[in-house]
Amino acid sequence: MSTSVIREIAGRAIAVRGNDIDTDRIIPARYMKELTFDSLGQYSFYDQRFDASGKAVNHPFNDSRFQGASILLVKKNFGCGSSREHAPQALMRWGIKAIVGESFAEIFAGNCTAIGVPTLTVGPAEIEELMKQVEADPQTELRIDLDSRKLQVGSSTVSVNLPDSQAQMLLKGTWDTTTTLLGGLKEIQAAAAHLPYVKDFPYDTAARS
Repeated sequence: MSTSVIREIAGRAIAVRGNDIDTDRIIPARYMKELTFDSLGQYSFYDQRFDASGKAVNHPFNDSRFQGASILLVKKNFGCGSSREHAPQALMRWGIKAIVGESFAEIFAGNCTAIGVPTLTVGPAEIEELMKQVEADPQTELRIDLDSRKLQVGSSTVSVNLPDSQAQMLLKGTWDTTTTLLGGLKEIQAAAAHLPYVKDFPYDTAARS
């Protein structure tokens, strides 16, 4: 059992402007009661997408031109606030496979990596230009190469930053820690068989009576 190696992400992009967008805005707390993550995509940015009566308002995630986009463009300190893992899960279930922005909250970035969604950073001028291009032409295709840390859009190439620890997890396919752990189950069982505190550990009932 192994996790998929992620080397390249390609697709159309969607831009959500604004600094300090916290996880409560990404997915309101009331939708964290779902039994599984499967249906969370529909609640992405819910309170920004709908008014109090449930009527859709002007928001990129409501814009039909950006439906099917797989790369999210954001500004500064995206994913701040609560450490809820539902936020990256909601974005992934909506269809996001990578996020490019000025900066990310550390825990949010870690939660994204844990589900195979890289969070890449670029400078303020670069993200502004990318957003303008995508907003002007929603059919714009972006291609991200994690090996070279390059983002290509049209004939232009932009350098993107990604911490080495996160990059190696994605490039080696070890980002899903549960799958990685289960992949070594035989080795774990073999090692446990030789540990006295795991197997045949003496239980002194007299001392507990």
